[in-house]
Amino acid sequence: MAALARWCVRHRLLAVLLWLLALGGATTAAAVAGSAYSNDYEVPGTESGRATQLLDKGFHGLGGDSDTVVWHTAGPGGSVRAADVERTMTGALGKIADLPAVASVTSPYDSQSASQVSRDGRTAYATVTFREQADDIDRADAQRVVDTAKAAESDGLEVELGGTAIGLTESKSAQVAEIVGIAVAAVVLFLAFGSLAASALPIATALVSVGTAYAGIVLLGQVMTVADFAPMLGTLIGLGVGIDYALFIVTRHRKGLKRGLPVAEAAERAVATTGRAVVFAGATVCIALLGMLILRLSFLNGVAIAASLTVVLTVAASVTLLPALLSWIGPRALSRRERRRLAEHGPAPELPTGLAARWAAFVERHPKLLGAAAVLVMAVLALPTFALHLGTSDQGNNPASATTRQAYDLLADGFGPGVNGPLTLVSEVYGAGDRNALNDLGTTLRSTEGVASVSPATYAESGRTAFLTVVPDSAPQSKETSDLVDRLRDDVLPAVEADSSLDVAVGGVTASYDDFAEIIIAKLPLFVGVVIGLGCVLLLLAFRSVGIPLKAAVMNVAAVASAFGVVVAIFQWGWGSELLGLGAAGPIEPFLPVIMVSVLFGLSMDYQVFLVSRMYEEWLETGDNRRAVRVGLAETSRVINSAAVIMISVFLAFVLSGDRVIAMFGIALAAAVALDAFVLRTLLVPALMHMLGGANWWLPRRLDRLLPRISIEPPESRSDAGGARATIPRRRANAAPHEDVSGPEEQERDVRDIAGRGR
Repeated sequence: MAALARWCVRHRLLAVLLWLLALGGATTAAAVAGSAYSNDYEVPGTESGRATQLLDKGFHGLGGDSDTVVWHTAGPGGSVRAADVERTMTGALGKIADLPAVASVTSPYDSQSASQVSRDGRTAYATVTFREQADDIDRADAQRVVDTAKAAESDGLEVELGGTAIGLTESKSAQVAEIVGIAVAAVVLFLAFGSLAASALPIATALVSVGTAYAGIVLLGQVMTVADFAPMLGTLIGLGVGIDYALFIVTRHRKGLKRGLPVAEAAERAVATTGRAVVFAGATVCIALLGMLILRLSFLNGVAIAASLTVVLTVAASVTLLPALLSWIGPRALSRRERRRLAEHGPAPELPTGLAARWAAFVERHPKLLGAAAVLVMAVLALPTFALHLGTSDQGNNPASATTRQAYDLLADGFGPGVNGPLTLVSEVYGAGDRNALNDLGTTLRSTEGVASVSPATYAESGRTAFLTVVPDSAPQSKETSDLVDRLRDDVLPAVEADSSLDVAVGGVTASYDDFAEIIIAKLPLFVGVVIGLGCVLLLLAFRSVGIPLKAAVMNVAAVASAFGVVVAIFQWGWGSELLGLGAAGPIEPFLPVIMVSVLFGLSMDYQVFLVSRMYEEWLETGDNRRAVRVGLAETSRVINSAAVIMISVFLAFVLSGDRVIAMFGIALAAAVALDAFVLRTLLVPALMHMLGGANWWLPRRLDRLLPRISIEPPESRSDAGGARATIPRRRANAAPHEDVSGPEEQERDVRDIAGRGR
């Protein structure tokens, strides 16, 4: 690391130009290639996946994307069959049918489509079939359909549109969220550093690396399945960790300058020491993210690789681009007051002062009380997690002002909630007997509990494949619809299949989502076990302790559970979701637990390493656990809190993106980081470590001999890690290695000494 930093400092112009060239080249290539995202929830081997394969085989994918134009008449006596309404909407549908991207339009005014008019005659809908699937439809083509339909609106006639392609016109940009998050981060950095130049560097480094990664994710979508939210998720994670990683390195660089080191040497040492910790933390984030690959789901594979790519580039920029920029700004990494003090009084160590030192002493005096309070907070916030309902949101969860949400509501009100999520029953047909069995199946389905209507069987041109459309009497996201899927698969269909050669597969949106969620839930214990186990091994190697990794694992699980409690309350129970512009209450995305566990376990490793490594240093030097915990917390809490505030601000800013999935990630990660930093790392962890005493650092001798030794920071860095330890009395020469000799009076004197000398 030292050699890399030295090269970047000596060739700073070349280092900066190489990064700008990478950013420009990747952006240009992405613009030329275009995006090719795909939200494919189908899982091979599931029943819904088999239904999709049968449809593709027999009906060639059923053409392009199918969307709806819905209109509703208001006022007394209004009817969609009125002559003026029929004339207006027939003209609008004709114009839509003439658009180049549209293959066909099925109007409710055709004799064979009378079922597309509601019973009260106030609502009707037309089906618009595009020539391509939604992933291949240009947003401008979808917008033309929206504009043409909306032009037919008038007093008493409301026109709304729904469907996947129409949803493209409502896709939100993350630009506002990025600007807000970066602005808040800039303010926090300026308050922490007091230097405009030093505050700008973490943001510049993060922007360059995240911009390059964003373009890389666009290119990645050309060769594998990448969800459309992957770039925004990568940006969210990249800005958070990128600014934080740079913050840690700039903080160490500033300490070096205050000790009188030349600019180049301070930058090199910062990368050689804290830079190694950043690489370690970034590697754990990537490993946790890539753990999603063990689930063997193509939908999550793309998300994992895209997010990992972003983290890799942010780490690379932190240890290459950042030292080059630090050497460029020179002493201006310090504020004017700090530079003046350095010139007048000479080098001086930076000591923990004020609140940080007093808080460390307060936790030491009341570990049981504060530990119990922290556990209570985490437990209360985690309670809603027990009501977690995994499912996939649809356009019924969009903001109330969205045309897709209004079309969804109009269809539900006019035709019943199930019309927004019909089930598709598909089977191969081998003869007349199977055709008769399908007719009998239709009759049976009409009398099945939970079924609102059943369409006649539709046969492929070959006559070898057929499907029936079943409309539930409940909403797509409701438990009743999921129960209907299970009832069809477990009870209704086996009875029909037993008397024929039919093999009917239940597909459709709800069935696909349920199958996807079941696969995730089944594999989640294995995934969480692998991620936790890997994290424990890394911490075991780094800190030579059994207790440290076990506590970290429990803390991570607690942070995830409490964060999910917040998510359930806001998104599933709807506590404030409409006020935040996030739409109606609905289920939690089934992939959220997996991605949350991956990201959080990686991010929390940053704080764990930064906090415990300083405690471990003091423990190795003094053998005094209470002093080690007190000094470690006093010296690191300010940086941890600053980093947490930045990350929370960036994550929360993405609520402004208007995308429900991204907002869900933003709130979940912000809640998790806040609880991890302010409740767990700076309260519960030190409280537990005070109560456990020397047992924190216990490791069986045989295991100690077997384990390889790794160092997050090289030993020589301990001489400049901070000056506070020199002011604290060492353990007495005749004290046992694990004996704690500090009494309350000595602790108070230590804290006053640190605080007083730091002023």
